Amino acid sequence: MASTYASSERPVTMADIEALEAQLRALKARFENQNPPTTKQASKPDTQISSQAADKHKPARTSTETVQEEKRKLDVYATMRPTYGRLETNGEDNWDVRDALSHAGLKVTHEFDEDWSAELHGEWSIDVANEGNFGRSRRAYTALNTPVGRFGIGKQRPAQYLFIAEYVDIFNHANSPFAYDPESLFFVDNLVSYRLTPGPFTFVAVAQFNGESGSNSDDLVNVGLSYDANDLHAAITYQQNDVYADDIQLGDNNLWATSLAYQFTPRFYAAVAYQDKNYDRRAPGADRNGHTFDLSFAYQLAKAYKLKAGYFDFDDGFQDSDPAAGSFDGFNVTLEWSPIKVLRVHLEYLNKSFVNGDDFDSISIGFRYDYKTTIDY
Repeated sequence: MASTYASSERPVTMADIEALEAQLRALKARFENQNPPTTKQASKPDTQISSQAADKHKPARTSTETVQEEKRKLDVYATMRPTYGRLETNGEDNWDVRDALSHAGLKVTHEFDEDWSAELHGEWSIDVANEGNFGRSRRAYTALNTPVGRFGIGKQRPAQYLFIAEYVDIFNHANSPFAYDPESLFFVDNLVSYRLTPGPFTFVAVAQFNGESGSNSDDLVNVGLSYDANDLHAAITYQQNDVYADDIQLGDNNLWATSLAYQFTPRFYAAVAYQDKNYDRRAPGADRNGHTFDLSFAYQLAKAYKLKAGYFDFDDGFQDSDPAAGSFDGFNVTLEWSPIKVLRVHLEYLNKSFVNGDDFDSISIGFRYDYKTTIDY
């Protein structure tokens, strides 16, 4: 018997192992078909737990956790813009060092939640032409950015400059834009502002409340709407402000303004700004209507050279025969050399023709160097 049993044995081959594995897979498949997975094991979309129920089972946020990491940023900047040139007035030449609005500033931005941030902005002039005096404020405000818009209080840019003047203000001169400059807004103190930007549109509304002078309520109201997309800027604004002499109200000014700017090609830019100004006065026969018109062009001649030109016309509403008339028109041409992004060297010719008085001519050379650093902390 022992010999018979021994003769019936044979070694296990790979074929036997593969056959056994196939039987095991078949048994496993049969078992899974007879015992389908429960709901907790399913991964089909219609058996998933709703997001509301899932949130219910999430661990509660502890008091040390924050919704969003706070972000703080400090911008420190300065721009120096000295000029030197010849000015011809009343037939006399004068050579002088002047300043094209040099200034320095700092801006703190604190983002403390999603769509919420606070701003603190201070900016002061540096008068290169007069002993390098420092300190006359240009901006001094704080603002709060929220999901429903931006609110600011303090000395700021009004809508009139942001939407009308800024796009024609491309020259290296303290009086640019030349028609806009004599009677229009650049910075306004005691200002309350609101800005909302839905898509390509921006709405800005500002009002001045100066309790030391003017009316007991608002002294100035300025609203504007702009559209900015695809290298095109278009805007319209309205401004109303009271006019006082000491404590006596003389009347008010009402302005409707519009601007249009377009980057036709990477090399060619053009912009135009117009203001219709109505001088309403309480004195009989003192009402008048004036306007400002500024047209600016810029053309990139080569990598480091740019040609700029402008035409301007200012009308204060007085008759040309009136000695008080200060209307003028003129043009300017500027050649810029910018060897690096933060440095401009310019040569400018400016001409003004007044309805009363001699023409004004000047030729000047100047430098502009910009500095800015950003610190995240």
